[in-house]
Amino acid sequence: MNHLSHRFDGKVALVTAAGNGIGAACARRLSAEGASVAMIDLDAAGLEDTAREMSMDRFLTVTGDCTDGEMLRDFHGKAVAKFGPADILVNNVGQSARRRAGAFHLSEEEVWRFVIEVSLMATMRLTRLVAPSMRERGGAIVNMSSDAAFVGDAGLVDYATAKMGLVGFTRALARELAPHGVTVNAVAPGAVRTKAHDEVPKEAIERIRQTTPAGFVAEPEDVAGVVSFLASQDARFITGQTLLVDGGRWMI
Repeated sequence: MNHLSHRFDGKVALVTAAGNGIGAACARRLSAEGASVAMIDLDAAGLEDTAREMSMDRFLTVTGDCTDGEMLRDFHGKAVAKFGPADILVNNVGQSARRRAGAFHLSEEEVWRFVIEVSLMATMRLTRLVAPSMRERGGAIVNMSSDAAFVGDAGLVDYATAKMGLVGFTRALARELAPHGVTVNAVAPGAVRTKAHDEVPKEAIERIRQTTPAGFVAEPEDVAGVVSFLASQDARFITGQTLLVDGGRWMI
């Protein structure tokens, strides 16, 4: 990564759900490559751990709920006040409510609303805050979808719906912002070793591994590398795309 260590010098990145897993890996990767990084998560201790290796003057942590519009405005305002307008936005926040997964006809609207609020609406709200400055200055937005949107995981209909909604959001916004020098893309990870991954039965993870051509479950850093690429000038001619990062499990 040494030859890339300065490609985000002078850039400002916002990362949601950066307290662990993929979000933490994305924040660390962008910081290692020179960006000033503002992070939000409900987990204050997780944010502190994410920021541990970052330069003191190049990170900002805000503890808060990404489904709270006022909290997102506060986060965005603090980031702009400290670093200036965002050049990069990584909308990583999402939640599958896996512990309450089950047959769709038994599901509850309360759970649908929660999953869609976290996995889709939070991304739309923060992007709306960032979009005006990006329309003036350019930038890169990377949304976190999931292979569930393409595979259609049984028992997680609400999550798959929200994550496919992100794909449509990504495409439409990419078309709208392209004339302003803004790229908008999404990443759709498969199985990744995170806290959420730990909630999945080991037998299910083994089945996924066996049906993944690459033959292994990804680490958060595998996804962070793709996010970093999409946020960089190397991807300036890529927009409106959703890149599956799943070891070849779902090929389209």
